[in-house]
Amino acid sequence: MIKKALPLLLALAGLSSLAQAQGTPAGDAAKGAGKAAMCIGCHGIVGYQATFPELHKVPMISGQGGKYIVTSLQAYAKGDRKHPTMRSIAGSLSEQDMADLAAFYESHGKSAAPATAAPVQAPDALKDRLAACAACHGPNFNAPIDPGYPRLAGQHADYLAVALRSYHTDGNPMVGRSNPTMRGQVMQEADGKKKMTFSRAEEKQIAAFIAALPGDLKVVPQSGRH
Repeated sequence: MIKKALPLLLALAGLSSLAQAQGTPAGDAAKGAGKAAMCIGCHGIVGYQATFPELHKVPMISGQGGKYIVTSLQAYAKGDRKHPTMRSIAGSLSEQDMADLAAFYESHGKSAAPATAAPVQAPDALKDRLAACAACHGPNFNAPIDPGYPRLAGQHADYLAVALRSYHTDGNPMVGRSNPTMRGQVMQEADGKKKMTFSRAEEKQIAAFIAALPGDLKVVPQSGRH
């Protein structure tokens, strides 16, 4: 069912990214560095953990694609992503602020050698589950087919699992994400009812595999002075 739906999902994702990219101003990394104080307290501390909606490490954003960072911030500001802290922060940002922060974090820590681009073979037990993911995020999960999609390789496993679960959370004003492409991956409809595509155990296995891959994401300790 996932394979049959994949062309439609990719088409929807492309339209969504195009719409979100329109009118986005160019970012200035130097100015973004001066605006990052609100981000440092969580994303600039190695090993920092959040407790909501469950205990997990906050995502690494240094080295993440700038277009994806803008897309994410826009989603929080509009309420498509419901995490209350991020919604509050994103809601306070102008489009230029988002673009500047995205430019800063995309280049942050980039002096390190980039991760290998060689495709990595998934374990047999996960191949079918990961096939649709790789179609958007790249065979090595570090080179997405569209810059509006995130780099996932090396991201914290517990965060990846929490993020996956957020896409099949409904009716919670504090938790959930409504991206239609991801919703289509984690929720399937059968007999008029929606059910989760992955079991909780499979979500953890997928997250652990992706987290173990070499990637460009990192936590660069920040002091608040730039």
